[in-house]
Amino acid sequence: MELNLRERQAKVIDALREGFKQGHRTQLLYAPTGFGKTEVAIALMKATKDNYKKAAMVLDRIVLVDQTSLRLSKYGLDHGVYQAGHWKYSPSQRLQVCSAQTLERRDNFPKMDLLIVDECHITRKQTSEFIKSNPDIKVVGLTATPFTKGLGDLYNNVVCGATNGWLVENKWLTPLKVYVAKEIDMKGAKKVAGEWAQDEVTERGMRITGDIVEEWIKKTHEVFGRPRKTIVFCAGVAHGADLVEKFARHGYNFVSISYKDNDELKKAAIEDFAKPDTEIHGLIATDILTRGFDVPDVMIGVSARPFSKSFSSHVQQMGRVMRPFDGKDFALWLDHSGNYLRFREDWDELYEGGVSELDKKVEKAKKEPTDKEKAESKCPACGHLWPRSSDTCPACGHVRLRRNQVEAVAGEMIELSNGSRVPRSDKQGFYSELLWYAQQRSYNPHWAAHKFREKFGMWPRGLMDATAPPSKETLSWIRSRNIAWAKSRNRFPSVARR
Repeated sequence: MELNLRERQAKVIDALREGFKQGHRTQLLYAPTGFGKTEVAIALMKATKDNYKKAAMVLDRIVLVDQTSLRLSKYGLDHGVYQAGHWKYSPSQRLQVCSAQTLERRDNFPKMDLLIVDECHITRKQTSEFIKSNPDIKVVGLTATPFTKGLGDLYNNVVCGATNGWLVENKWLTPLKVYVAKEIDMKGAKKVAGEWAQDEVTERGMRITGDIVEEWIKKTHEVFGRPRKTIVFCAGVAHGADLVEKFARHGYNFVSISYKDNDELKKAAIEDFAKPDTEIHGLIATDILTRGFDVPDVMIGVSARPFSKSFSSHVQQMGRVMRPFDGKDFALWLDHSGNYLRFREDWDELYEGGVSELDKKVEKAKKEPTDKEKAESKCPACGHLWPRSSDTCPACGHVRLRRNQVEAVAGEMIELSNGSRVPRSDKQGFYSELLWYAQQRSYNPHWAAHKFREKFGMWPRGLMDATAPPSKETLSWIRSRNIAWAKSRNRFPSVARR
């Protein structure tokens, strides 16, 4: 089969080549799940081979090594597999697919001109040292979650393949329909290095196993009319076993896989689940399904493993159910972990803007939303996540009224449209105008950021501090907020001093 790239993928390769020409020896390709980073990597490897040079791709899981080897074979590209005991071991080949664990055990790398590092946010000491100590080798790192501290020390240029928003809009990914369900209570749980301890997560997750099963039964029938393929990210091995038992009591066949199972059993379970006529309703795992799992007809994802700081795991998990499939208009996301609300601002920012700088968004433990914020985040009638841009539930049509949503200003109605799907360019323009306005009036430097959050429900993270004269619409909006503030204090100043 011939390797044919999409236009967007071809442009990424052009951008990487231009980066190398400009002297960027190590580059990171950011692109969400579904972009086709592996196809881009294979195209780079093929071009290297066609120029009579050598390329190697390093992967950190055996299953990913096998998958990549199969893809190279599919495109008719001869290669070796640098993995202990592998039948395709052939170090003389110009192209090599390498197991990171094998490289570490042997303490050596095959000769190469180009190194491609898959899931490069998982920084492995030996690979990092190899990159630093071999300045003649070009390097491309691939990741959908470049939030690891120190990536900027390894990679000196970032190429953004696409944003999640672009991929959804162009149907490379399927949008999510999010329901905020009964949450695992993590109040007072102990943490290790900023993340909740595994034993605490497992014990607390098991307290709501029945609620997770009942919610799935309810939603799969309400939304789809029948059970649909599901993956569950559970809170631990014991939690997974408990879920299997309770699903079985209701007549549903769920299979739990974990690090305790041998590789053959896990592989067999995933292959069976991937079949169109499988009798497995769902797979359950903690992190095995987070990376390298590609079953596009999965319709439901259940989030039942709370993260305090691991935004990257949250993003990877959602990506498992966003793969497009014929007839799949959306994927259902049932959030029992609280992760969607915990990381909502980070997700909205990533969804629209992607990544352009490394080490700017290093993962940190998130502040927990208050009970009031949690209650206000979902529809009281059906539990669907409230979109920031509307007070009408998109799932059931329930209408929520808010005070000060619409203000009367000089005979005109100004709608305060706070929405996470407003184009990034529009947000940047609005923020620049606020900065100009604040600067002209000698306001507190943080005034613009607070006003931005008032309109859009999020902080202006990732936006530039450039200023621009405000439009009539922006001035009207500022005036409406000043009037509302004055009315709340029963006074009407001609100029609001805030």
